[in-house]
Amino acid sequence: MTEPTREALSSWGGIAACAATVIRPAEARLAQAPDTVYLATGNGRSYGDTALPAAGLAINTREMNRILDFDAESGVLRAEAGILLGDIINHIVPFGWFLPVTPGTRFVSLGGALANDVHGKNHHRAGSFGQHVRAFELVRSDGTRRVCSRTSHADIFAATIGGMGLTGLVTWVEIALKRTVTPDVIEETIRFGSIAEFLKLSAQSDRDFEYSVAWIDSSVRGARRGRGLFMRANHAGDNTVEPFAGGPRLGVPFMPPVSPMRPGTISLLNKLNFAASSEGVRRRGHRKYFYPLDGIADWNRIYGRRGFHQHQCVLPHETAEDAIGEILAAAHKAGMYSFISVLKAFGDAPAAGLLSFARRGVTLALDFPNTGEATDGLLAQLDAITLAAGGAVNPYKDSRMPLAVFEASFPNWRDMAPFIDPLAESAFSKRLGLRRATGQSSRRSGQAAAHRVFVG
Repeated sequence: MTEPTREALSSWGGIAACAATVIRPAEARLAQAPDTVYLATGNGRSYGDTALPAAGLAINTREMNRILDFDAESGVLRAEAGILLGDIINHIVPFGWFLPVTPGTRFVSLGGALANDVHGKNHHRAGSFGQHVRAFELVRSDGTRRVCSRTSHADIFAATIGGMGLTGLVTWVEIALKRTVTPDVIEETIRFGSIAEFLKLSAQSDRDFEYSVAWIDSSVRGARRGRGLFMRANHAGDNTVEPFAGGPRLGVPFMPPVSPMRPGTISLLNKLNFAASSEGVRRRGHRKYFYPLDGIADWNRIYGRRGFHQHQCVLPHETAEDAIGEILAAAHKAGMYSFISVLKAFGDAPAAGLLSFARRGVTLALDFPNTGEATDGLLAQLDAITLAAGGAVNPYKDSRMPLAVFEASFPNWRDMAPFIDPLAESAFSKRLGLRRATGQSSRRSGQAAAHRVFVG
């Protein structure tokens, strides 16, 4: 383990920040949870404050980045929690395997993918990441180490998937991979003119395509509101892989003092993106299809020193069309637009974890430059529209939701309380007062009762 260092930590959205003492265990077998309030952290790609420690001690897992075991015949891989998904891909692709589920960036740690139960473009086929997790080791602040699975310590297993790091320190994770002859895809792009057209395309595509996702032009008003680009794909049928030249080809070298991402600029970018994108079928390298933003290093800096918010909701199919229209109308009325606007449908797969966000419905993610009270006011409106439609707001992307919105989005969240490590606390859980709401404290006196729930 390296010597502790004092560091400034920030969320990927640039809204939340803290000063923390950071310790970096070098190996999974040596990692220990401390005897003070802490939070395990990964590669810093969380948009909000769920991955920032509440009390200033972060256990950063990035040096725990080894592949511990890989069976090239069965596709079962065990790796330390700090390894990046991109490094796993590099290792498994030559053997004919790919990740069963991947988010929109390969720069997420394996432990982070577990803690956020990430989803991808294939939820309608594969569900969320947690459904492919076979086992993991969890270290608690009382010194216990437990190998958790669906058959051993099943309750804490479910609480840790999507549990935002609050159940303890995950040291390694074992997952079942997906067999592919190539990770690259054959993609078809289709323009659509409304949310109703998107919903129809999505339902049709689910039958024949493993992956689907849409971008919408959030700045268009009137009859064209909800227009966008629908991208569906299957893995290619040959065993070739598009050559990769190395790291990102572009980058944002510094943080501009004033963000260029203003409403007029975003509106223009949206129009250009829609006009420049051609319909049709083409082969895509997996990095271009699954991770388009990874081609721009530090792209979050473009939002300037004030950062940006991402609002992600999931809406029932029955109310999605009207609710998305209300969301876009509210943003228009506030004079705020999003450029990275992602729309996709989730399948019927049951939740993998107690606090998994992905569930049956349609999910919309919008990025808004932070302008202070005006942006906060808009986000509160979007929360209200979402909840009124029977939907939920994603806490993994959040840095401002109140407790009432979290409770409405996850009505069973109190079932998580017995499994929270008494010394694990994030800026998110502290801000919402989750310990107070469940009657917990981080004192050692409350620790033994919590442990008795799951320790044999």
